[in-house]
Amino acid sequence: MSPLSERFAQLRTRGEKALVTFVTGGDPSLDELPEILGTLETGGADVIEVGIPFSDPIADGPTIQASSQRALDRGTRLSGVFDAVARAKVKAPIVYMGYTNMAHRVGFNEFAGRIRDSGASGVILSDLTPEEAGVWKAAASKAGLDTTFLVAPTSTEERVRAACEASTGFVYCVSRTGVTGAGTAVPPEVAETISRIRTVSELPVCVGFGISKPDQVRMVCELADGAVVGSYLVDLLHQCWTEPGGPDQIREAIRALKRGTSAP
Repeated sequence: MSPLSERFAQLRTRGEKALVTFVTGGDPSLDELPEILGTLETGGADVIEVGIPFSDPIADGPTIQASSQRALDRGTRLSGVFDAVARAKVKAPIVYMGYTNMAHRVGFNEFAGRIRDSGASGVILSDLTPEEAGVWKAAASKAGLDTTFLVAPTSTEERVRAACEASTGFVYCVSRTGVTGAGTAVPPEVAETISRIRTVSELPVCVGFGISKPDQVRMVCELADGAVVGSYLVDLLHQCWTEPGGPDQIREAIRALKRGTSAP
């Protein structure tokens, strides 16, 4: 059982869903990334995504694009992100999120090996389609890494099946319109996408995009196995990490979000 699969199994036994958090490697600080990851974990993050800064992050929204650019402007490089994650002392499974070009540049086998050696458990290559993933999947499997693919409300039935069959660890359900309206029902398009995934896969399903409040976490966790919080935390880290009491503020925000993953 992979670290990701083991984590989701542990959560099921506790009657909890997963809080998946995202941070951009190198923003607000690459040197402090190990401490940032530790803060996310002590706050209650069950899985941590580390974004690898990229010059053309076409699949990301403006907040994460800006974060990636800030990291690059500070001189953040791929090797530095790997080294920083390797220094982190966290037990939460770490999943890198990046783009296929990064893996191409260093070679799939080398890329997968360096990810494994940094202590991470999985990878999301946002622009990699399941139909073109054979070579990468072989490299990831050899390195003992999970690969997660994305499914959106606009995905065809064929693409949903292909993404689910190619995924290990969990399936990432993208909420194209975001999840708004705290305390309301899960948006119909998100509920339908989750249902479509469930019909072809038994893997955990985590919903991301537009989730920033505990009530929104609770809302999506009524149907999904976890909620992904990205832009909200990226903004919060940028605004307060270096301020007095900043890490404590981050930790409290994570704790509030995590409470939304437990059954009432």
